[in-house]
Amino acid sequence: MMRDAVLSFHTQFAFEPVINNKEVLGSHIKFLFAGMGGSHLAADILRGWDPSLDMIIWHNYGLPAIAEEALRARLFIANSYSGNTEETIDALTQALKIGMSCCAIAVGGKLLEIAQQRGLPYIQLPDTGIQPRSALGFSIQALCTLLGLTEAACEARALADTLKPQELESLGQALADRLHDKVPVIYSSFRNQAVAYNWKIKFNETGKIPAFYNTLPELNHNEMTGFDVQEASRHLSERFSFLFLSDTEDDPRVQRRMNVLEGLYRERGFPVEVLELSGQSRFYRMFASLVVADWTALSVAEGYGLESEQVPMVEEFKKLMR
Repeated sequence: MMRDAVLSFHTQFAFEPVINNKEVLGSHIKFLFAGMGGSHLAADILRGWDPSLDMIIWHNYGLPAIAEEALRARLFIANSYSGNTEETIDALTQALKIGMSCCAIAVGGKLLEIAQQRGLPYIQLPDTGIQPRSALGFSIQALCTLLGLTEAACEARALADTLKPQELESLGQALADRLHDKVPVIYSSFRNQAVAYNWKIKFNETGKIPAFYNTLPELNHNEMTGFDVQEASRHLSERFSFLFLSDTEDDPRVQRRMNVLEGLYRERGFPVEVLELSGQSRFYRMFASLVVADWTALSVAEGYGLESEQVPMVEEFKKLMR
């Protein structure tokens, strides 16, 4: 199932969302997006596509500690793939209570019930049975539509034709072989933070292994010193392998920092993989990298004989929380 989801991922960008109750949506330039897990990845990616987008991304109960007047100036977007995410529904409830303009994105569940009962604008995502982390194309198109981002929606829609997951499979498989018995640490520029974070999540949820991420230049002021290998602590770091997401569109100073750091880590005996984000459009660069991440994580799971699609520990946790 996970393999099929990766192979057909590009087709999601052809999704043409319909806004129900569109007549009450209004026009907005400031946004507050609430979602948990795979349901906030689209907002992360979209802000990575356009860092100037005035959107607060919230993944917690309630609302950010911002004056109510300022919150009411924003469109509140509740996104839950299942429609039943506890934290997101709580945030929506609080947003309605203080009089925010609200809308929703979901396959179904309580979230769409609330939207329908309250007459809120909402987009219903296709129910294809895939995991939330695999529905990023659907979510991107839905979010672009709600925000009125026509240019972004068109650029994303082009991926239905230009992004070819099958052609990237061998890259992921080869990388997975090199990562066997290693804990991946993904580094990127701050601008590409959403891509690095998605890589980490795919290793966690699909690969079922620990993985971590951080961004430059911040990590040059702290994290890297934890990998200045000394004999007494060598055993703590010998399992780590580093993936550097290189991007020629990054600030040249950040590119230089990444090159220098690569050399320092290699001198200390760490394996480093430099993975270049390439392609003509910003969305293509981001999503092609994430498809490679999908194939890598899937191959990692297969290499350890693990099931790649389901997230049993998440389900176990939910049961204990009831």
